[in-house]
Amino acid sequence: MMNTAHAPLGISEIELPGIEPWRRGKVRAVYEAGPDTLVMVASDRLSAYDCVLPTPIPDKGRVLSTLSAWWMTTLESARPHHLVSTDPATFPAPFDRFAERLQGRGQLVRRADRVDIECVVRGYLTGSGLKEYRRDRTVCGIPLPAGLEDGSKLEPAIFTPATKEEHGHDENVTYEEVVNRVGADTANQLRGRSIALYEEARRRAWGRGLVLADTKFEFGWVDGRLTLIDEALSPDSSRYWDRAEYEAGRLLSFDKQFVRDWLDASGWNHDPPAPALPADVVQRTRERYLEAMERLMGKAK
Repeated sequence: MMNTAHAPLGISEIELPGIEPWRRGKVRAVYEAGPDTLVMVASDRLSAYDCVLPTPIPDKGRVLSTLSAWWMTTLESARPHHLVSTDPATFPAPFDRFAERLQGRGQLVRRADRVDIECVVRGYLTGSGLKEYRRDRTVCGIPLPAGLEDGSKLEPAIFTPATKEEHGHDENVTYEEVVNRVGADTANQLRGRSIALYEEARRRAWGRGLVLADTKFEFGWVDGRLTLIDEALSPDSSRYWDRAEYEAGRLLSFDKQFVRDWLDASGWNHDPPAPALPADVVQRTRERYLEAMERLMGKAK
């Protein structure tokens, strides 16, 4: 149970003395745990506009790991996925020695040959998709009807992929470009799996009082099968709105858009370093992440 009455300090890094990360990302550290497995560990760091913010969000790493694992093991369309275990006591040595430290933050996963495509699915028009639509009336080359506004529902949901870049910004690409990069069969699988995942999750979220506006997935090859990897449907990789507010014509975010809005209002030009977040923004962001998890999973905060 996560107590919201007295928020702990956010954790910028999970230290595992004597073990060096194989890869360190903006939010997670990844460790090699054997020839076929990895240990992923989520910190409380938050990134926005491709920049890691200096102020962590308490409990964010636990929310992301817990919710992502729940989605992977709940959705029929999430299979196959890379998740092996979320119980650090079952992790191979020497990670089992840090079971208490990794609890709620660590995941043992299968190693995959990653497909370097960000699989974005949009069921509602907003964000960067809205900007492109207003300019060209398209999103990633997909023509859309006139008259759409911020928050307009897209029927059917659209697959709007992007490149997966190690450094700098991911770039939106057309489906045809995905075919050129990975081949027609893999591109078709990526699109089909992504849309199926989104639609199943959208139905579940709607029934729990949330609108899943858009999300992104990553896939890799494990034993010759296209496998869901990384994370799934967290408030970091997805855009969630309050359903009641949406039906009243307002967009109330339960994701990191709340932080993006504050950063935009602060006057920051999106070049590093990012400004520190004030205490009230940190606390309200934490509360929204926790509430999103509580609504979706039905768990107490």
